Order: sequence, then C-alpha cells, then structure tokens
Amino acid sequence: MTDLYLASQSPRRRELLAQLGVNFDCLTLSVPEERAPDESPEAYVSRLALDKARSGWAHAREQGLAPAPVLGSDTIGVCLGKVLEKPLDRDHALTMWRLMSGRAHEVLTAVALCDGERERSALVRTRVFFRALDEAEMNAYWASGEPQDKAGGYGIQGLGGVFVERIEGSYSAVVGLPLAQTAELLNQFEIPWWGHRVDSHQTQRHQTSGADE
Repeated sequence: MTDLYLASQSPRRRELLAQLGVNFDCLTLSVPEERAPDESPEAYVSRLALDKARSGWAHAREQGLAPAPVLGSDTIGVCLGKVLEKPLDRDHALTMWRLMSGRAHEVLTAVALCDGERERSALVRTRVFFRALDEAEMNAYWASGEPQDKAGGYGIQGLGGVFVERIEGSYSAVVGLPLAQTAELLNQFEIPWWGHRVDSHQTQRHQTSGADE
C-alpha cells in the first residue's frame, strides 16, 4: 500500500525520500514554474512546492489512485538578489556561475504536504560558498551534461561539488529535499518512515517486556 505520493520525477528527490524508508510512488506532473511580478524568492519557491503537492493530489484523484498525501518540493538559488533556476542554455549557465564565482549564494528549498484537507509546508535556507571558477572548468562542466536540470546549474552531490568550498545549513536541502524538515512533516501527517517505525517497535517491545516482568 502506498503511504505517500511524490509529485516529482527528480532522481535526487526519489533517492532522498527513499533514505527515510517511506513507502511512496512518484507522480508525473507538469506544473508551471513562473515567478509572479514582485514575488519574493521565498514566496515563489514555497508556492511552487505547494502547487506541486496540490496538483499531485488532484491528479491522483482524477486517476483513481489509492488515497494518500502528496509531497511537493522545489529548489532555487539566490545570489545578489537574482533568482537562479535551471539553466535555459549554456550561456545562461555561464552567467549564473560567473555570478556565484568566489562568493556565497543562498539555496532555498521548500517542501509541502497536502492530503486534500490539510496543507503543511517548510522552507529551508542554506548558504553555499563557491570558490573562484575559471572559464575552462565552467565550459567543461557544461559539456559534462550534469548542469542542465539543476537549480543554479550545478549538482553539489555530483561533479559540481568541486565548486563548493563549504556550506552553512542543510546539505540534503541543496540536493533537493531537506530530510529533517520532511521527516517532521511526515510525522504531522502520521506517515510512517524508518524513525517512526523504530519508535513504534521499541514502544511495543518495552510494553511486552514490562508485561513479562
């Protein structure tokens, strides 16, 4: 039985959610990702995460799928007030990397849960510090094919990790799904994950042990 739907086909988010030991299925959705005029980066990424969760819930009902909450998530970067999303092309990627080179940028990741009645969300900020980059390595990175589908045009868990000097905050949020905050949302919706199941198992074991004594 499915306990949760993930409104994403991102392999990074699937892998991170799998780390929590959740019994989930993925939904294929097309949710517009367009920032509204005067919408702050925080409001934008939070809205996208919730839009994905809501759209996933509606899609699951339309398809007659077994009822279960839907998780949506979105990630953007922000540097010097500019929102950094997935690169449109090589020139766009190079422009973002030149902006981030030798300075810190902020990664904002929002996660949301929806079950048709309740909606909960969390926003996580992480500061990422890039070392100075040169043109040759930026061009080589683009040629690797890794940057195309990633916010800010880099994957900290992949080849792009060599650009990162250090971070302040959640590593998993930079990859695409903040594990600590996601686990807390799962608890609020009583969705079992490995920590929840361990706690239940230990409680049952202690109760049984007490009865034997």
